[in-house]
Amino acid sequence: MSSPSPILRRADSQGVATLTLASPANRNALGLLMIDSLIVALAEIEKDPAIRVVVIAGEGPALSAGHDLREMQTHRGDEDAGAAYFEKLMRRCADLMRGVVELSKPVIAAVEGVATAAGCQLVAACDLAIAGEAARFALPGVNIGLFCSTPLVAVGRAVSRKAAMEMALTGEPIDARRAEAIGLVNRVVAQGGALSEAQALAGQIAARSGPVLALGKRTFQSQIETTLGDAYRIASQAMIDNLALADCAEGIAAFLEKRPPDWSGR
Repeated sequence: MSSPSPILRRADSQGVATLTLASPANRNALGLLMIDSLIVALAEIEKDPAIRVVVIAGEGPALSAGHDLREMQTHRGDEDAGAAYFEKLMRRCADLMRGVVELSKPVIAAVEGVATAAGCQLVAACDLAIAGEAARFALPGVNIGLFCSTPLVAVGRAVSRKAAMEMALTGEPIDARRAEAIGLVNRVVAQGGALSEAQALAGQIAARSGPVLALGKRTFQSQIETTLGDAYRIASQAMIDNLALADCAEGIAAFLEKRPPDWSGR
């Protein structure tokens, strides 16, 4: 494992890696350092056979308030008025969001406080999300003249198009219950309980076969945006591949024999 970033902490326990955004002074803003720190951490987790599930949380009053506006404004003073910086920021942020989606291990967001703009995008990119009852979500860029186009990529795939566009067109925040109703989060728990609930859920998932989880996540992401015919072709082949795994044979045998499965990771 590489040296940890001062603004991102990683803690591992029983197959679950918890990544905590640790820059509460700027509400865990997704500046370039935070984005790159997350990309590096996810790449390390991808190669770590001991980890089966990831939880992403935030220290302080936010999971993340989105991009670092002060950092962005500072780069307007660059010789090119910030053009190179803005291009790199958007490219790296897209790399991060795709990295969450394409990671072979499920990723769960634990949200306390606010998740806005790119922070809301991060929640939407995760496979699952747990929110404390005081959590708030927003795509507020329209209020400052910067429409949340990239956050809408993830949010528009997690909720209905009309719900996503309402968030982006108005910039108004929604509460945790509304986020649950539109499918942005899976469940709402008592304030302060999001991380423990997310870790408990992660532990439940981590008890399953790693190769089966990886195959299932990859297949879902591959088929969900395709035609019905292509979706069944992709999913059917995945079922065939899944049936060939040693862990599948073991799982079925264990079920029939009424005993816990002994996963081999193959």
